[in-house]
Amino acid sequence: MSKQIPSLPNIEKRVFDMPSTDDMQLTLSTHKPRILLLYGSLRERSFSRLAIEESAKLLNVLGAQTRIFNPIGLPQPDTEDDSHPKVKELRELMIWSEGQVWCSPERHGAMTGILKSQIDWIPLNMGGVRPTQGKTLAIMQVCGGSQSFNAINQMRVLGRWMRMVTIPNQSSVAKAFLEFDDDGRMKPSHYYNRIVDVMEELMKFTLLLRDNKDYFVDRYSERVETAEQVSERVNQKSL
Repeated sequence: MSKQIPSLPNIEKRVFDMPSTDDMQLTLSTHKPRILLLYGSLRERSFSRLAIEESAKLLNVLGAQTRIFNPIGLPQPDTEDDSHPKVKELRELMIWSEGQVWCSPERHGAMTGILKSQIDWIPLNMGGVRPTQGKTLAIMQVCGGSQSFNAINQMRVLGRWMRMVTIPNQSSVAKAFLEFDDDGRMKPSHYYNRIVDVMEELMKFTLLLRDNKDYFVDRYSERVETAEQVSERVNQKSL
């Protein structure tokens, strides 16, 4: 029988912890933050890809190591198994990353299926490893017309569902076809400045959280379940 806290009779004392900075990891990693970037269009001149490439350049200057996943050739979910080379590549990058950037065009008021398919290939639990839990996430969208936030709002919900720490800042680029030059570089503008803000904030959150990811996502409800399972196993052995 687990011990309980008198004023909180539903709480199991043995797995109830008081949050404290004393339990955080104080020895910080010295390698560059590892950031994975995903985009949501297969067009030859994809503005979500161009925004991602610009973001990667910024992140590299800010001190990150970046990798961009090319979704060309990634099958639709459930049409192949997880041995497909593009699926394996994506899942390995997910595990490698400490933070991520997602950028999608807005199509019919939503993120594209191209972006969503990439996320749909990633399970919440993969061989005992949660490939996205506790990792930082920055979200952006590009618009063909006036500025909108529909795709960003969907990605924020999706990031939470994947148990990621989605940073407060975000970027939505209106009339994206006007914001990039012939070489694919983003022109100076307040939209560009906002992307700089987002990448800077992503780096700060990643540096803050990456060494304490496991501590921040440690949950009372899961500790209770684990304790019950251990107790059941021990009692079975004693019988």
